[in-house]
Amino acid sequence: MKGGAGDLAYQVAPKAAPYCPLPLTCRYQRNAGCFKHLMAPASVNIARVLYLLVCAGAGYAVASITKGTTIEVSTFQGLCGGLFLGGIFVWLELLIKRFSLRAFSTATFGLLVGVFCAWLLTRLQVFDLVNITFRDRLSTSENGADIAATLALSLNLLLYATLGFLGSVVALRSSRDDFAFIIPYVRFRQDSSTGQPVVLDAEAIMDGRIPGVVRSGFLSGRLVVPRFILDEIQVLANSPTPTKRQRAERGLANLENMRVARDIMITIEDAAVTGDETILGRLIQISQLLGARLLTSDENLGKVAKLRGLEVLNLDELLDALRPSVTVGEKVRLALVRGGKDDHQGVGYLPDGTMIVVNHAAPKIGTTQDVVVISTLQTSGGQILFAELASA
Repeated sequence: MKGGAGDLAYQVAPKAAPYCPLPLTCRYQRNAGCFKHLMAPASVNIARVLYLLVCAGAGYAVASITKGTTIEVSTFQGLCGGLFLGGIFVWLELLIKRFSLRAFSTATFGLLVGVFCAWLLTRLQVFDLVNITFRDRLSTSENGADIAATLALSLNLLLYATLGFLGSVVALRSSRDDFAFIIPYVRFRQDSSTGQPVVLDAEAIMDGRIPGVVRSGFLSGRLVVPRFILDEIQVLANSPTPTKRQRAERGLANLENMRVARDIMITIEDAAVTGDETILGRLIQISQLLGARLLTSDENLGKVAKLRGLEVLNLDELLDALRPSVTVGEKVRLALVRGGKDDHQGVGYLPDGTMIVVNHAAPKIGTTQDVVVISTLQTSGGQILFAELASA
């Protein structure tokens, strides 16, 4: 049966903490995620040990150089000092272990933008107003000129530090697609190397088939989960309805599994969309904003998105396309597993799950028989085949 997003109770939920975009809300995922975060590659541990040895060697060298001088440092003090200093930097490295090279380059870009803005402001000589404002007050002081110069230097330094910090933070909070508004070539390189992004809706996430489709190679590109979709699933996870709650918890578990998988690229998109308060409308808007495809199992959403010019991917349509075609008059080898709606009917299933109802096959239940397809019936849940025993 195809699921639809219409059954979901769309509500506005408070935003999650930005530190971890996909929190481990499922109890059976929490321990595995914690162990995953604590583990480090062996090469990183070897690099840490080598760094500590180099720091200890540097401390020993300092002790050897200062031997016999007025600032003599003992060998023990040199070794301990080197190891202590190296330990501090290893501890800092552990604090920023989530800070990747990509994040570093992003922060550097934001820092450069902020420093450039600060340089433009200093060219306006805004802080010369300080000298003019305090000229009379400082003229009576012996070192009034030095005080004014120091004050202006301090304000300049504060301006550079503030705008540099703000630029770095804003850049880190932005997604890669946001840089396309400044540097269009960024998006071109991304699309050519990783494929067009794919926006996921709640039904596609809770479906659970996305990882297998990605690993099979039928789906490429970065997977994008809008923040409001994540909030929607979190609301459903607290729903009093057991069915909705279980599906939402499975969706959160699927997101966590995709987040830790090395062969799947998935990100949380925080870009704000305005002009439409519905979940479906915001999904279409954010897909257009990112130039992405929309992956959904909601037929109505897919139809509206196609009318808006979006490329829509539907896992149910992919499944229908991969089902082997069985035509009327074709003979099929079928295992009869249960009775049908009528007393004389037997029911079996093809490998893809298609149900075949065989007339006058009730006595053959529990056996494998050759049957001949006589008609087909298309329903909302899929195709049903009707057949007769080949030996009849």
